Amino acid sequence: QVQLVESGGGLVQPGGSLRLSCAASRSIFSIYTMGWYRQAPGKQRELVATITIRGRTNYPDSMKGRFTISRENAKNTVYLQMNSLKPEDTAVYYCNTAPPPQERLWGQGTQVTVSS
Repeated sequence: QVQLVESGGGLVQPGGSLRLSCAASRSIFSIYTMGWYRQAPGKQRELVATITIRGRTNYPDSMKGRFTISRENAKNTVYLQMNSLKPEDTAVYYCNTAPPPQERLWGQGTQVTVSS
């Protein structure tokens, strides 16, 4: 049973923007704080942003300023707006609960490639 589906990734030039979406089953979306994570080639998966059920957001210091997480409760969807993208933002982006993420919920993710 697929419960989290990420979309919206792609190839973008440095300085560009993307908005990622994560469609969640209601049983998850209505209960948990949600988060976006990313994993770059050869690196560990890292947290990008979190948002509570009530919409309170939090970002690791390294992610502040260019990324914005939001949620649309009516659609059971979490978004990640990414601006001023850099080549080092290249990674597979995932959504999951936070914290901690649940192993059973890791999906395929969506690939973001920042390159000229």
